[in-house]
Amino acid sequence: MRKGLHPGYGLVVFRDRAANHAFLTRSTMTSAKTVEWADGRTYPVVDVEISNVSHPFFTGTVRVLDTAGRVERFERRYGKRGGV
Repeated sequence: MRKGLHPGYGLVVFRDRAANHAFLTRSTMTSAKTVEWADGRTYPVVDVEISNVSHPFFTGTVRVLDTAGRVERFERRYGKRGGV
């Protein structure tokens, strides 16, 4: 690889603010904020809104949408489609 072309790749802590969960992984992301990890070393920390711990797909909690109300509102606005 050519020098100076690729971003730095190192250890970074990603912290899920919604679930109060953090994990250490490698990434090219950087941050000015740092956190001391369980091993005693200091790593840059990136705060994320959603991770696998708080995402509805992985947790099994799904929001129910009122699709019947949406269809009725559409039909009121544009009329029902006749025929086929």
